[in-house]
Amino acid sequence: MSRVARAQCANCTCSPGLLSRTNRKSSLFAKRINLNRINSGLKDPNSESRKGSVFTLNPQSLCLPEAKEVNTTQRLNKLRLEMKKTDGGLAVYIVPSEDQHQSEYTSAYDQKRSFISGFSGSAGVAIVTRDLNSIGDEENGTAALSTDGRYFTQAIDELDFNWILLKQGAKDEPTWEEWTVKQASQISLDSGEIAKIGIDPRLITYDQVQKFNKLIKDEKIKTPKAQIEFVAIEQNLVNNIWEEFETLPASTEGEIKQLDVSFTGKSTQDKIKEVRANVIKDNIKGYVVTSLDEIAWLLNLRGLDIPYNPVFYSFVIITADELKLFIGQDRLSSTIADDLTSIGVTIEPYQNFYSALNTISKQFSVNNNKIYLPKNANWEVVRNTKCSFTEGLSEIELLKSQKNETELQGARIAHLKDGRALIKFFAWLEDTLIDKQDIIDEIAADEKLTEFRQQEDNFVGLSFDTISASGANGAVIHYKPTKGSAAMINPNKIYLNDSGSQFLEGTTDTTRTVHFTKPSLEQIRNYTLVLKGNIALSTLKFPEGTTGNLIDSIARQFLWKYGLDYGHGTSHGVGAYLNVHEGPIGVGPRPNAAKNQLRAGNLISNEPGYYKEGHYGIRIENVMFVKPSDYSFNGKKFLEFETVTKVPFCRKLIDVCLLTDEELGWINRYHARIWAELSDSLEKNGITYKWLRKETEPISRY
Repeated sequence: MSRVARAQCANCTCSPGLLSRTNRKSSLFAKRINLNRINSGLKDPNSESRKGSVFTLNPQSLCLPEAKEVNTTQRLNKLRLEMKKTDGGLAVYIVPSEDQHQSEYTSAYDQKRSFISGFSGSAGVAIVTRDLNSIGDEENGTAALSTDGRYFTQAIDELDFNWILLKQGAKDEPTWEEWTVKQASQISLDSGEIAKIGIDPRLITYDQVQKFNKLIKDEKIKTPKAQIEFVAIEQNLVNNIWEEFETLPASTEGEIKQLDVSFTGKSTQDKIKEVRANVIKDNIKGYVVTSLDEIAWLLNLRGLDIPYNPVFYSFVIITADELKLFIGQDRLSSTIADDLTSIGVTIEPYQNFYSALNTISKQFSVNNNKIYLPKNANWEVVRNTKCSFTEGLSEIELLKSQKNETELQGARIAHLKDGRALIKFFAWLEDTLIDKQDIIDEIAADEKLTEFRQQEDNFVGLSFDTISASGANGAVIHYKPTKGSAAMINPNKIYLNDSGSQFLEGTTDTTRTVHFTKPSLEQIRNYTLVLKGNIALSTLKFPEGTTGNLIDSIARQFLWKYGLDYGHGTSHGVGAYLNVHEGPIGVGPRPNAAKNQLRAGNLISNEPGYYKEGHYGIRIENVMFVKPSDYSFNGKKFLEFETVTKVPFCRKLIDVCLLTDEELGWINRYHARIWAELSDSLEKNGITYKWLRKETEPISRY
C-alpha cells in the first residue's frame, strides 16, 4: 500500500507519527478485513464486493477522528511566543496535569497538559523549553512529557515527533524536575541570560516549589555561571492559545446533592466539630481545605463537576467560630443552603477565595497566630497567606480515609451489587463469544457492562473509564478503547476488564482477567502467580503502625521468584461514594505508602498484575478494608483485611499445582461466599445462574 501524504489529509491535525504507526494501522486493517470477510461471505478475489475492503482502502480513511493524535508543532510555537511575552521572557514553561485543587482527574477545561502534548493519560507533566537566542516568529526549543510506568506504552503511542518521553522511575532516568533544571541551566549558559522556569502557581503545590528551588540552588553550586529563577505566571499561557486551535471547553458545574446520614454515618455538624477539635487549637486559628473530595466528604454533599468523581468546585476556610464555603453562585439549592447556614456555614463566591484568604490571614498575623495548610495546597494559596502557617497532612484526608461502620457496610452493599453486574457481564460475554459465536468489540462490551450496572438500585455512574482490553491491549496498564480503534474481543486471547461504579452506598473498583478458550501454559502460570500474590495480601495479618511500603513485596514475591514484576503500585485507597483513588494510604514503592500507616477502616484495593508488552496483561483486583484481628504482640494489636469484592476468579487460568492447600481453601471459601450471597438473586437455570455455578464450584487437585 502507498504511503499516505500529508496533503491527503482532510484538513486535520493528525501527525505524521500517526500515519506511520504500524501497530495502530495493522489493528485497524485486521479489524476491517475480519468484518468484511464475515459480512460478505464472498471468496472471489475479483468480486466487486471487494470494493471498500482493505485492499482498496482510501488512504484518507486512515485518518479517523477517533484514532488520531494531535500534531503539536503550531501549538508549541504559539506557546513559546507566549513565553517570550512574559516579563523578562521564559526559558521553560511547565504544564502539570492537575487543576488548582490538585485533583488527579480533571474536567475538560483543566486538561491543559493533554491539549499541549496530545497525551491523554491522567498522570504526567509537560515541560516546554524555549531557546532565548531564537529570533523571528519561529521559536525553537524542546518539549518533554514525563509520566510513570502505567503510561509508558500509551505515551509512546500518543506523543508526536515534537516530544521526548521522560520515563519517571526508570533506571538512570532523571526526574522531570531535575531534567527541567538542567535544561534551564544549559539555556542560561548558551544565552548568557537568566533562564526563568515558569508555572501557573495554582497548579503546583508549595512543597514542589520548595523542591524546585533546592534543585536550582544545587545546580548553581555545580554551575556557578548558570542563572536560573523559578517564577509564578499568574495568567495561564495554555489558556491564552487554546482557542486558536479548539474551542476552550466550558468549566462544568453539575447539580449538587445532599447525601443522607444513612449513607455517611456521620452528620456534617459532627464532622466539622471533629475537625475543629483536632486542628483549631493553640495558636492555629484557621484551616484551609482545597481538595474537592475532602470538601464533599466534610459537608456530606456530592456533585458532578469532574467525570466519575462526585465532587464540585469549591474551597473552605475553617476558623474557631466560622466555616466559609467558597462556591459558584446559585449552585446550592435553597434547602442545602439553609441547612448549611443553620450550622454556621457562610457561603461566598468561588472566585473570592484567594482574596478572602489574604484578608483572614492578615488578621491572624496581628496576634502572631498561624493558619494550617494541607501539604497539597497550591502555591497560590501560600502566596496569599499573609501570616505564619503550619503545613502537614490534611486532617480531613486522614479522617475520610478511615471509614465508619456505616461506610464499610455501604462498601459491602456496593460490591455485592457491582459483583452481580460483573457476573452477569462475564456470563453474557462468554455466551456471546463462545456459544453464539458472535463478535463484539471492547467498547460494546463496556457498554453492555454499564447496562447491567444501571439495573442496580442507587447506581449513580461509573467511577472511572472502563479498561476493556483484549489481547495485547491488556498490557497497556491504563488502556482505554476508543471508537474507530477498539479491538474485537478475541476469545482465543486473554481479556482484561478493570471497571468500577459509583453507588450511593459506596465506590467500587474491580479487575478480572479471563480466557474463554485454551490459555497457554505461560499465561496460566503467570495468572496463578498474580493470584497467589492477591491471596497473600488478602490473608496478611500485620501489627499496628505498619506502612504500605513494608508489605508491598507480599504481593510481588511469587512473580519475583520467576524474575517477573509489575510497574504500578499494589494498592490505593478507595472513597465512600467519592474518588476511586483516595489518599493518604497505599501499598507500593511510592513515598506516600511509606509515610502513612494503615489503620482500621481504611478501604483499599489489592491489585497485583503482570504485563507482557505486545501480548497480554493480567491484573486481579479486589477491594478490602483494614480491621482489627484477634492477635496482639507485646501490647501491640494486629490488623487484617476483609475482602468485599464479589466476583469469581477465572478457573481456566488457575494452575492448582502452584497453589498451597491454604490458598486453594481460601479460593474455595471465597467462591462459596459469592454463590451463597448472589445466586438467589439470579434467574434459576438462566445463563448467569449456570455460569456462576460453574465458576464457583469447588476447585479440586484431582
